[in-house]
Amino acid sequence: MQFKVSPSFWEVFPEGEISVLVLKGINNNPGNTDFSKMLEEAKMASKQYLTEDVFSQNAVVQTWRDAYKKFKTKKGARSSIEALLKRVDQDRTFTPINPLVDIYNSVSLTYAVPCGGEDLDTMKGDMILGKAQGGESFRALGDEADSPALPEEIIYYDEEGAICRSLNWRDAQRTMLTEKTTHAILLMEAVDADMIPKTREAMQALQERCEVYFGVKGNRFEVTVSNPTIEI
Repeated sequence: MQFKVSPSFWEVFPEGEISVLVLKGINNNPGNTDFSKMLEEAKMASKQYLTEDVFSQNAVVQTWRDAYKKFKTKKGARSSIEALLKRVDQDRTFTPINPLVDIYNSVSLTYAVPCGGEDLDTMKGDMILGKAQGGESFRALGDEADSPALPEEIIYYDEEGAICRSLNWRDAQRTMLTEKTTHAILLMEAVDADMIPKTREAMQALQERCEVYFGVKGNRFEVTVSNPTIEI
């Protein structure tokens, strides 16, 4: 199985880099572990990125909104890090979901970088990041109807349809991480050269936290325009 970044992605973000962590043989059942404290600490750490009275004027939010203007998106689509920071701005509590999601959300908040994850065993064929043809099947958690990808929208996809729409906006129910997940791929996107150091630092932290909790180091990759395909 491969993870590929299509030339259509590099056309939009030529300096971009995708950080990838692949975990195999994990137990994603939380058991008696409570991640509430970890999420609350990450929430407090993330407040350093919210320095402006107007939420949209914060640097992280502005940067990702500018990035989203460069490709077709569904109306109202925002980056995953903006969605997390919005919850912080509203002083909302982060309820634990499952270990992998809680760990990557804590890292995402701490470093103010988008992070997502998918269950590799639920995919069909290779996983690809690039522009949609339009019509790729997609159903998010909680949705009852299919919401296909738009032409020119940047998505993660496989042979069966879209896996994540609008770069890192929403995951498909079909491939989402659950307590039954044993084989996962975790991803962080840097869409310009300035983002890369922080994204790599965040991925290093994510790898370390996963190793501590799951006892699995995982395989880490940086996918670039000169190295757009990896074996996972």
